[in-house]
Amino acid sequence: MIYESYREEGRTIQLTSRQMELLELVKKHSPVTGEQLAEYLGVSRPTLRSDLSLLVMLGMLDAKPKVGYFLGNAYKPNNESMQRLSSLKVGEVQGVPVNIPDSLSVHDAVITLFTENADTLIVVNENKRFAGIVTPKDLLKITLGNPSAASIPVSMVMTRYPNIVTLLPSDSVHDAIMKMAAHQVDCLPVIALREESGQDPEVVGWVSKSGIIALLADIASVGE
Repeated sequence: MIYESYREEGRTIQLTSRQMELLELVKKHSPVTGEQLAEYLGVSRPTLRSDLSLLVMLGMLDAKPKVGYFLGNAYKPNNESMQRLSSLKVGEVQGVPVNIPDSLSVHDAVITLFTENADTLIVVNENKRFAGIVTPKDLLKITLGNPSAASIPVSMVMTRYPNIVTLLPSDSVHDAIMKMAAHQVDCLPVIALREESGQDPEVVGWVSKSGIIALLADIASVGE
């Protein structure tokens, strides 16, 4: 059930009853840890992970390691910053993806990851179409204890499309935040579907967690 929403031009950013309850608990007990919040609500800590991630990304909560959660700058009902966020489309804020060919070696993928300071690498096939993604975790898993991993092509370790959460340029930034929180990912590819049925899509951008945080900071600073 939805208990609170932020509206502009018919678009909404909605919070669930549990998310509203989390805000009230943090308001009352901050700083409070995730374990304590889970105990207050009678649920497990992993159950709250997506809710807490969403609230932090929206700027409604903030968190410090070994300290806990406390209210963020955006915790204001009908906050103007939240209203502005609800009107933004992914296509307006997406970044330029870091693309690599599916034949690239794991060794070169690791180098690309660090030189481009990327959250995720977008893998494309020989036709420059979306083939999959490779994350730092994927590369770490394949290289640990595997002396021959460096020469393995990324096509052997990537997560293949369509088994990937994606966005369209017409999706709202709110949709992007919800997907990131729900699936616990740091980056979402933005794709353009081809008219020909069954054809692989083209990657036209990406939305990263760091980019969303920077966007929220910019919106909040304008509203000050």
